[in-house]
Amino acid sequence: MAQFHRIIPCLWFDKEAEEAANFYVSIFPNSRIVRTTRYSEAGHEIHGKPEGSVMTVVFALDGQEFTALNGGPKFKFDEAISLQVLCETQEEVDYFWGKLTSGGEEGPCGWLKDRYGLSWQVTPTVLLDLLSDPNPEKAQSVMNAVFHMRKIDMEALRQAYAGE
Repeated sequence: MAQFHRIIPCLWFDKEAEEAANFYVSIFPNSRIVRTTRYSEAGHEIHGKPEGSVMTVVFALDGQEFTALNGGPKFKFDEAISLQVLCETQEEVDYFWGKLTSGGEEGPCGWLKDRYGLSWQVTPTVLLDLLSDPNPEKAQSVMNAVFHMRKIDMEALRQAYAGE
């Protein structure tokens, strides 16, 4: 029996669903296109899409499934939702930051928008550990450092934690 995901995020694109899914799959390991559906004549008066054009692409990023929908220009992504990429090393941070900002834009505190306008957070796991330190001065020092970063620098986080 196929793996079943109870909750699958659906990402609304104008007409770039297939292109975006292929872009995301090219970045993350253990990723693939699962299936593609196409618009038919049924419902044309509602969706207005050409028969045979891509309607949805289900894709998996490191095992997590997503659906990309070509729904038209009515809705756009904004920062109210983002996808968080947890990284163990600075090399991973650098890799994902570089790939996801290609054609997109950098934001503050490890946030970015990709070329499709989808928001991401490239987050080293050490940041989560340091921010949850029981010593509030150390955690605050780390948070202050983050506020001055775009891409997160793990060594700078460690220095802030150490009071350097």
